[in-house]
Amino acid sequence: MASFDVVSEIDLQEVRNAVDQAAREIHTRFDFKGTDSNVELQDGAIALESSTEERLAALVIVLEEKLVRRKVSLKSLDWGKVESASGGRSRKAAGLRAGIDSDSSRTINKMVKDLGIKGIQTQTQGDQVRVNGKKRDALQEVIAALKAADLDLPLQFTNFRD
Repeated sequence: MASFDVVSEIDLQEVRNAVDQAAREIHTRFDFKGTDSNVELQDGAIALESSTEERLAALVIVLEEKLVRRKVSLKSLDWGKVESASGGRSRKAAGLRAGIDSDSSRTINKMVKDLGIKGIQTQTQGDQVRVNGKKRDALQEVIAALKAADLDLPLQFTNFRD
């Protein structure tokens, strides 16, 4: 019986590298001079701070460019609201989402069932979904359908066994 796992993972090393590159670029770019802008990785989140909301928006763009270049999906970021800090500064945080929560796993299970492919079964296992089937072609069809679906999670397909 062939199977694969649907997971949502983040490579934290790539996120760390993207944050470091964004911090380096902020310190060298002319439009960020004198704004005392910061971007740093905290446990489970990325913290951004700048002098104004406009500079904060530019900071978000720089960070997103670095993340995309490092092949980290922007769907894994959970942006918070802009907060005002002391001295008229602006602050924003982006939480990192990893794993498939129960609502998303139900959605994935329902999507696979609605495809109506014969012999396909799904099973939620913690923060991943296992898809079993008799035929490899049917599993590849499920992968294609899940890739085409517009879920707000970055999905990866691992552990493909024939």
